[in-house]
Amino acid sequence: MTVGELYLESLATGIITPTELSWLTHGQDRFSRLEEATALRLGRLLDQGDIQLGCRLVSADTAAPEEPTPGVLEEWIEPLGRQRHR
Repeated sequence: MTVGELYLESLATGIITPTELSWLTHGQDRFSRLEEATALRLGRLLDQGDIQLGCRLVSADTAAPEEPTPGVLEEWIEPLGRQRHR
């Protein structure tokens, strides 16, 4: 991963993970001038609240399909779906 890739991914999702932030801070001494400026911009976006510290979930397109557990189906999915309009 490069600083530019991290910047674009963080802008696209609005999230930076703790692991990515740790990588960013530990690699500062090896960054070029452009990478330093990009890292500073990421820091400013974090300070402004435009990017949040968190985790990214795997998208449904790339995740392997799973069957929901019966409790999830009864308590979460069905009340929002078919049984709601009966």
